[in-house]
Amino acid sequence: MLSKHLRSKVTAVGVTSTLGLGLLTGCSGSTGPGAPDREITVWSQENLPDRVAATQKIVSGFEKRTGIKVHLVGVDEGQMPQLIMAAAASGKLPDVIGAAPMGQVWQMYTNGLLNTDIPKKIVSELGQRTFNTNALDLTSDGATRLGVPSDAWLQLMVYRKDQFDEKHLPAPDTYDRTLKAARALTGKGHDGMSAATDPSDVFTSQSFESVALANDCQLVDDQHEIALASPQCEKAFATYDRLARAYGAPGTQTVDSTRATYFAGRSSMVIWSSFLLDELAGLRKDALPSCPQCKKDPGYLARNSGIVTALKGPDAAEAAQFGEVTSWVTTKTAETAASREFIEYMMGSGYESWFGMSPEGKIPVRHGTAEEPNRYIDAWRHSDIGVDTRKPFDQVYPASLLNQLAAGVSNMRRWGIAQGEGALVGATNGELPVPKAIGEMTGGQTSPSEAAREADDEVAALKKSLQ
Repeated sequence: MLSKHLRSKVTAVGVTSTLGLGLLTGCSGSTGPGAPDREITVWSQENLPDRVAATQKIVSGFEKRTGIKVHLVGVDEGQMPQLIMAAAASGKLPDVIGAAPMGQVWQMYTNGLLNTDIPKKIVSELGQRTFNTNALDLTSDGATRLGVPSDAWLQLMVYRKDQFDEKHLPAPDTYDRTLKAARALTGKGHDGMSAATDPSDVFTSQSFESVALANDCQLVDDQHEIALASPQCEKAFATYDRLARAYGAPGTQTVDSTRATYFAGRSSMVIWSSFLLDELAGLRKDALPSCPQCKKDPGYLARNSGIVTALKGPDAAEAAQFGEVTSWVTTKTAETAASREFIEYMMGSGYESWFGMSPEGKIPVRHGTAEEPNRYIDAWRHSDIGVDTRKPFDQVYPASLLNQLAAGVSNMRRWGIAQGEGALVGATNGELPVPKAIGEMTGGQTSPSEAAREADDEVAALKKSLQ
């Protein structure tokens, strides 16, 4: 969140040196497949130190099995677009990029930087039916496979079941139920909702998009016109304003403050990603729940929190789920055979270790093999979650929640992808026109309808700049 960024804003490992290392070690030419020297450079956006170490361990197993040398480089997701363009300009693209979110994949595809034949062959070799169909659709342009989808995280509405039960409130799975609950639970220094309003963080955009999609508010319509000023979107902006401003804490709310407020027991709902789940269970020391009951019972908040995966607004025909699918992609200069072998290994022998790094935020979108159709999804349920303390996922949370998460990938929707506007999605994640409008709206500077029009105008200008 960027994808795993929600977990923290830890500085990338070797970000400063990343470009240099990538450029120095890249073994590709600038206009076609790299020389078949059995040596590839892989940029991974799983760049936190523990994940780089875990990835290196998987890579070492691959090198030992195949004899192919891999130069692994941890890269910050936020800096990836600039690094990619710089590498492309100098003719030194990496061969493979891992954990690439949809917006980035589409940007690279639109800029002609991807080899899409390799992903097509990999998915065919591994078996198309072993993948989640929706994940494949979200990472394809018609019949063209932009990458090999690997894993996903979901945006969630997490709520206090004990407080909802006390007030006889139903789960907040619709606009109406969420607003009524937020109003009923706000007061005496307590907030009904924690929702991001930071104008400088893509997390705010992700939080709003999860609410907007629920009301069928789209970034673009089927005619590719910007649609953020539609009645559905105006309703979404107005609802988010009430939740964040009327029933939320005053001032700018960030990815960290929203989590901290809920963990302290000072709010009854929070919009966050599935990366929250291990922290909610008290398995990470620097983000422990601190509610009054949590001091004697660290597991209190996890046991008394409910999860809503899909929300529904009054103008939508069905509930919608927001999330992110991350993929392995190959660049236009990738060494073909070695890159293909590497990705097939990461989606096969190394797959359980890969999503096992952080299973709460890496839901496998390849469920199994032809021989064992549920092999990976079953392994995911038993994977350990946590940072300082590790426990099996299915011992911390009930099977019903894990089923919700697994099913959520099939229900995932995203702005602009179905309309073929993935490059615009990637650009909006960089320029952040929606978070800026949200920040002004929840700060009382603009009305919801003005915020919708402002975001619409900004995105329209951004779209024009891409043409």
